[in-house]
Amino acid sequence: MSTDLKTQTELHAVLNRQTANWTLLGIKLHHYHWFVTGTDFFTLHSQFEEYYNEAAGYVDELAERLLAIGGKPASTMKEYLALSSLQEATGGESAKEMVAALAKDYALLAEELSAGINLAEASGDQPTGDLFIGIRTNVEKHVWMLNAYLG
Repeated sequence: MSTDLKTQTELHAVLNRQTANWTLLGIKLHHYHWFVTGTDFFTLHSQFEEYYNEAAGYVDELAERLLAIGGKPASTMKEYLALSSLQEATGGESAKEMVAALAKDYALLAEELSAGINLAEASGDQPTGDLFIGIRTNVEKHVWMLNAYLG
């Protein structure tokens, strides 16, 4: 791995932003899981649970990778809110609005992960690049499925 301090610091920042994004997304998904209503309740309630469990796993993987390469993961809500690219749930969203917000969030995550992949590869950090690639693969599938739900 490259010892370029600037690149390493940038990679730490990307990992921390992803940790914050996935933490905030997990909270948003719990909110949606608890408050979804309507004819698609059973489908979406289960899907949101699947997504928030996935998000929790990513938070742990990202934070542990950051520690493994000498970084310090964000670990407070204040830090997550400051670092995240995503917005919290507003409350009162319809099921369709929930799905649309998630499609938008996952699309943003895919873009940021792509940039992270490029940075990791440029710094010679294949394991971090691989981690981002694996996450992006699932995220892109979620975007497709959520958009298919929306029609």
